[in-house]
Amino acid sequence: MAEHPHASIVREGYEAFQRGDMDALRGMMTGDCTHHVPGTHPLAGDYKGIDNIIDGYYSRLYSETGGSFRVELRNIFVDGRGHAMTVHHVTADRGSKHIDEMGGIVFRIVGDKITDLDECVADLDTAADFWT
Repeated sequence: MAEHPHASIVREGYEAFQRGDMDALRGMMTGDCTHHVPGTHPLAGDYKGIDNIIDGYYSRLYSETGGSFRVELRNIFVDGRGHAMTVHHVTADRGSKHIDEMGGIVFRIVGDKITDLDECVADLDTAADFWT
């Protein structure tokens, strides 16, 4: 059975992110896409617009962790109505801190483009401690 198109774009997005292929990610998102990052730490908040997502958030994930940020996609679930939900495993090092946590993202997809990403983490306090 073929993978649902929404699952395919999300999978391709995770693969591009892991390769550091920001141009590929730009091609998968709408220009006014928003990525919502939970918590109270310095990286938390709403990144509106593709440039803010790529340059303001994703590049900081790499720079703040010296390139050690890794995300392993575990599952993708789709509803066939423009939503996909992922479960992933994140590891990274930042100074003397290490994070090894589960999380996920709820994607909204219109046509073949991602329009919104709502990130979720297993433990808000762990995330805040790591990024602060």
